[in-house]
This record gives sequence, structure tokens and C-alpha cells, in this order.
Amino acid sequence: MTDRPSPLADPHVAFDVSEGRRDVVVLGSTGSIGTQAIDLVLRNPDRFRVTALAASGGRIGLLAEQAHRLGVAAVAVAREETLPELREALRALYGSEPLPELLAGPDAATQLAASPCHTVLNGITGSIGLAPTLAALEAGRTLALANKESLIVGGPLVKALAEPGQIIPVDSEHAALFQALAAGTRADVRKLVVTASGGPFRGRTREQLAHVTREDALAHPTWAMGPVITVNSATLVNKGLEVIEAHLLYDIPFDRIEVVVHPQSYVHSMVEFTDGSTLAQATPPDMRGPIAIGIGWPERVPD
Repeated sequence: MTDRPSPLADPHVAFDVSEGRRDVVVLGSTGSIGTQAIDLVLRNPDRFRVTALAASGGRIGLLAEQAHRLGVAAVAVAREETLPELREALRALYGSEPLPELLAGPDAATQLAASPCHTVLNGITGSIGLAPTLAALEAGRTLALANKESLIVGGPLVKALAEPGQIIPVDSEHAALFQALAAGTRADVRKLVVTASGGPFRGRTREQLAHVTREDALAHPTWAMGPVITVNSATLVNKGLEVIEAHLLYDIPFDRIEVVVHPQSYVHSMVEFTDGSTLAQATPPDMRGPIAIGIGWPERVPD
């Protein structure tokens, strides 16, 4: 580890901070991260404006409602076959008013990620989020990154494109580390401590685990998330991905990243410094806080 600032999320660097409202593109707008981000934007219309939305196409009615309420310029769906349904849903809401620009296909979200805006919030689930991540970085946008798979599968590509401070992490654990690291330099860091709730199966015996169901896996005790990340949390696969993400974001060796089980989920992560100090970031288990950091940094958005 060197003293050079990380090419990714450096809390000491404010990338492209502009005055007035920030134009935001929301990718994965009908998912858990996207819907909470839109709620945050609607409660802070003086700070943010959503200019474009992208979604898979599984919740067309909701996507159309979001587009109409936000007055976006463009809407994208990954599933091309849903485009006629989307156009019809929009027409029912817009009446004789012009519809937003419509894009469809596997590259539609990537096109929006490079469109004019201040911040791209990548809330897409899975490795398909890598191309939009790269497009946003190449276009010089601030990237609020909730798509951890971008780093997991494309870490070297992402790091090669990212300017200092250009990526702001939206995972609760990494948003917590991001804030705690503002208290020192990387040379001051002894270790990162990533917390884990333990999920719905914490404390169960091997025999009890043999009979768990899909519904059991989706019943997370503290977090309300999408189905993929909820199941990954139940198996703790998600925590393994988060350790890799922390390593890539902050250039801290794996042997200095520790996972601690914290069932209450109030402390999201901690940083232990070389002087013996440990700084923890704590909030109730709600993703609106990390999302606010992602799209609002370096300013804080009232809850």
C-alpha cells in the first residue's frame, strides 16, 4: 500500500461539485435502490432532478409512473419486447403531451449512463451493470455505485477509468467506510472492519438449515432489500463480495479487512487507525442514508 490517494472513492476529494440542483440518471429505477433514490429526490426537489431512468422492464407500470412524476427526458428498458407496453403506459399518463425519449435493448442503460448529467446512480443488479459503470466514468460523470458486481468482475477496468473521487460507494458498508476514512489518510489505516447482520439463518444448526425455504431466505431480520441481495445476504455470499469491494475501493490488503457480526445493523462499518482510534459510522438500517451520500456528497441531505 502506498500513500497515493485511491483512484476511486477518496473522501478528501470532491469530484465535479456544482452549485444548484444536480441532474441525476437513475439506473435500476424500479428496484430497491432506485425506488428509494427517487423517494429521496422527490423529498429534496431543490437539490436534485432526475433526467433519465432505466429499468429491466419487469415493472412497466411503476416505470411509467416514475417517468411522468419526475418529468424525465429519457426512459430505457433492457427488455425490448416491453417497449410497446411502456409506450402505452406512458401515453395513458401523458395524454397529448410529448413522451420522453424511449430506448430499449441490452445497451439502453449504457447509453443513458453517458448522457448529460452530474451523477449516475447505478442501482442495477448483477454483472450487466459493468458496461453502464464504464460508460459513466468515461463520460466524466460522478458515479454513485450500488452495483458491486462492476468492481467484482471488472475491477481493473473500473480503476483504470476512474478519476480521484469520481466513484462514491452506495453499499451501506462502503458508504460507512468512505465517511470514516475522511478522518485520516490511507497510511493511517490499520484495518477496515466490515459489519454483517448474520442474516436470517444466524444461529441455526446444520440440521435446521437443511429445511430452510426460499421464503426463509428472503425474510431478512433488519434490511429491506431486493431478492437477489437478500438471498446473497442469507448465504453470506454478499459479505464475501463486499470484502472484495472494500479491497478494490480502498486498496487495503485482504489481511487487514475484518468482518464482524452485528445483528442489530446499526453500525455499518468501522475503520481502525494506527493510533488505536476506531471510528464507526452508525445509522438505522435504511438505504436512504447511503444513497444520499452517493448522490449528494460532499453535502449532506437532510433525512
